[in-house]
Amino acid sequence: MAKLPPAFLTALGRKRPPDTFEIGGSSYVLTRVFKNDFFAITSLYEGELGKVVLKINRQASLAGIPLRWIGRFLAAREQTLHERLAGIEGVPRFLGRWGITGVVHEYVEGHVLGRNERVPDDFHPRLRRIIEQMHRRGVAYVDLQKCENVIVGDDGQPCLIDFQISWYLPRRWGGELWPVRLIRSRLQAGDLYHLVKFQRRTRPDQLTAQEFAASYRRPWYVRLHTSFTRPFILARRAILNRLDPKRGCGERGRVDPDTKR
Repeated sequence: MAKLPPAFLTALGRKRPPDTFEIGGSSYVLTRVFKNDFFAITSLYEGELGKVVLKINRQASLAGIPLRWIGRFLAAREQTLHERLAGIEGVPRFLGRWGITGVVHEYVEGHVLGRNERVPDDFHPRLRRIIEQMHRRGVAYVDLQKCENVIVGDDGQPCLIDFQISWYLPRRWGGELWPVRLIRSRLQAGDLYHLVKFQRRTRPDQLTAQEFAASYRRPWYVRLHTSFTRPFILARRAILNRLDPKRGCGERGRVDPDTKR
């Protein structure tokens, strides 16, 4: 059996996700855990109405400090984003909240986009359409640099998952003030840059020579974002690799497909 990570690095500590749960009058049974990291544990369940994903955000304390409030905040935020993006083809349908920190959405049959995977001809136009519709609703996805967030459906169509760090600020909270709109527009431009990068890696034949060359030139706002986040990411990675060296390869928190828990 694989060594478990330290309890404080996982969202539920040493607790397990529920073997079964109910939502909308239907029951579902746990079949596998996709990911279990500091902020959330994401699992697949099956029931009479099909497959769903239950994401339980942080509940465990850290050094005696209660962190359930983080889980409540993340769950409420993800619910807001799902409701904001409802009806966009390529965004999983939101099915409701579970408990204090859980969110449930439909499961999309498919696989994670491979770094150099050749995708169907209409994959990138459809993925761009998803992002552009999100932008029109005032949302920036922000996390497109990770292939793990793009699903290639069994039908060959794209789907976006995990809106944990996506940007959306309602008008009542100042979302339409000039400084906030400027930040949002730069983040949205970053989304479009990463779309072209994906296309260069998976369907370079669809890019013009100018687009191909431009995909290697990071815009200033992407470099600025990286300059702020990169030191934090490297420091976090070094600390986590020391605390949990067995999980230093691949995306942290990702659970082996053959492991149920």
